[in-house]
Amino acid sequence: MRASSHARRTTIGAAALVGAAALVLTGCAGSSNSASSSGDNTQFVQGNGAITTVAADKRKPAPALAGKDIDGRQLSLARYKGEVVVLNVWGSWCAPCRAEADGLEATAKEFQGKGVQFVGINTRDTSAGNAQAFARTHHMSYPSFYDPSGDLVGEFPAGSLNPQAIPSTLVLDRQGRIAVRALSALTQSQLESMIKPIVAEK
Repeated sequence: MRASSHARRTTIGAAALVGAAALVLTGCAGSSNSASSSGDNTQFVQGNGAITTVAADKRKPAPALAGKDIDGRQLSLARYKGEVVVLNVWGSWCAPCRAEADGLEATAKEFQGKGVQFVGINTRDTSAGNAQAFARTHHMSYPSFYDPSGDLVGEFPAGSLNPQAIPSTLVLDRQGRIAVRALSALTQSQLESMIKPIVAEK
């Protein structure tokens, strides 16, 4: 009896370890309750690597995001009206975000002065200091909204091309509509291939 009980405990313990390992391997994911207070059905999920492009006549406008940046200054997407906007959702705690950060900055510099503006949305960082340290480490030259509770990300309607994963990247056309979405960390070449066709649009 004791041996059987010990075996059951060992099996349960092993299963728990496997489950914990699976959670670690799922990447930067979480539930809508902890990410958004907007009450919609938007959820943060692990990116699946999909890049979705939308034809110009099918695009929907992105929310008119406004708030404070990671340094406490006012920031609004309306400031960049008429430009192509690359909107990247990131967190300092997110390993894939760290992996793509330098490529994002390099691409931002490549398109500087070409009618393209990069904007970040820092989410789920409970301390603005962590976000600021991340920005300094990766020499981020573009601004980022500070969105610790996910309220700004929650403004994207459920069922739309919302930034469901962390990291996610959206490319908005000059009319402020969502033209491309990627639900994963990106290489510099992938990011360039997303931006160039939108910049070329008349």
